[in-house]
Amino acid sequence: MLRVVLAEDAVLLRAGLVELLSRVGHEVTAAVGDAAELARAVDADRPDVVITDVRMPPGFRDEGLKAALELRSRHPGLPVVVLSQYVATAYATQLFSGASSAEGGLGYLLKDRVGEVTDFLDALDRVAGGQTVIDPEVVRVLLQQRTADEPLQRLTPREREVLALMAEGLNNQAIAQRLTITEASVVKHSSNIFMKLDLDPAEGNRRVLAVLAHLRREAPQV
Repeated sequence: MLRVVLAEDAVLLRAGLVELLSRVGHEVTAAVGDAAELARAVDADRPDVVITDVRMPPGFRDEGLKAALELRSRHPGLPVVVLSQYVATAYATQLFSGASSAEGGLGYLLKDRVGEVTDFLDALDRVAGGQTVIDPEVVRVLLQQRTADEPLQRLTPREREVLALMAEGLNNQAIAQRLTITEASVVKHSSNIFMKLDLDPAEGNRRVLAVLAHLRREAPQV
């Protein structure tokens, strides 16, 4: 069971998420509608994980995202899942920038992912467990934005598939299962990717953050 603080200004979606989380055994300690209430709830409840919308009252810009970043600064390692209505690589870049990104679980998902219940709950569990999770559609957009990037052109089609799954936060075993290949093959492809893109061959969150740093470098922000 996870103790969850939820921040979502859309009443119906907030109620739906509370029902979903409660149904699978999680405890929603607070379900709030703005960033100020989110901060107060987290300070009071110290939850296992926070779920927050990007755009919140009063300005409906990035209040939820800013609140998440502030909370992670105040409570190092606090797992946070940020939900976005649209693919906005600028928000993803802001969320995953900074040294604190490597501390504690962190997720950036599109709201459409909530409708895919199994995937959403799996992502929530992974973030609560300290992993990094990026929505596949966000990764796809980042890769498309970088198609003219010369280092990416060095990758084989299979290596690009592995890179995309790596950026989503999947470990070697999960990538192997998704692509129906052996873990040894994933390790080989990963080594080639790190060599061709001059990335640090780290594991876990640091690996994901290294890949994202490469994908977002000089990419258009949408």
